[in-house]
Amino acid sequence: MVSEAPSRADTVVFDVDGTLVDSNYHHAIAWFRAFRRFGLTPVLWHIHRAIGMGGDKLVAAVAGDVVEQEYGDKVRAAWEEEFAELLPEVQPLPGARELLVAVHIRDVRLVLASSGQQDHVDHYLDLLDARSVADTWTTSEDAEQSKPAPDLVEVAMAKVDAERAVMIGDSTWDAKAAARAGIPAYAVRTGGFSVDELTEAGAVAVYHSLEDLRSALDRVLSA
Repeated sequence: MVSEAPSRADTVVFDVDGTLVDSNYHHAIAWFRAFRRFGLTPVLWHIHRAIGMGGDKLVAAVAGDVVEQEYGDKVRAAWEEEFAELLPEVQPLPGARELLVAVHIRDVRLVLASSGQQDHVDHYLDLLDARSVADTWTTSEDAEQSKPAPDLVEVAMAKVDAERAVMIGDSTWDAKAAARAGIPAYAVRTGGFSVDELTEAGAVAVYHSLEDLRSALDRVLSA
């Protein structure tokens, strides 16, 4: 009996915040300051553990349903203002551009699946010079439900007619969204989540850095 060779992935779906750009702690600070405007003081570690989840879900996850009902939209509006001040400080993570190029030269479709606002995504695309290598990208306007719902991952795949995709992310929410979309997730620790957290959320493997992931890229694409 001849065993079949494993199929190679035809698409890589990348999360952006925390995976390709070093923004998770900027987001956490912005949310903390937004909550503080309304006399709310959730601890920062709790906020950090919710980063990667969509803003439509984060307020309730961090502060509860009552706060969401009373202040949700106001907190989100305050977060937009706070993060706008921090956005110029966000930088690409080491090895991000090189990893995107490594995927591109392997003739694999590359989608940046961001749930960020259009101006944030535009800024990240400029930082990474990503327009020259990415097939397409998403913004918060592309999906009704944010992560951990699979909507954004499914939209990203649909944009390039992906048949066999893998996702690269940094948070537990990326792994859960990928699982719900029916594709494997590989994680990097660039967002500040632990190996145990990421594997328990469903990540197939966890890499310390983007450089480590790039060294294993052919294995990831063929797994």
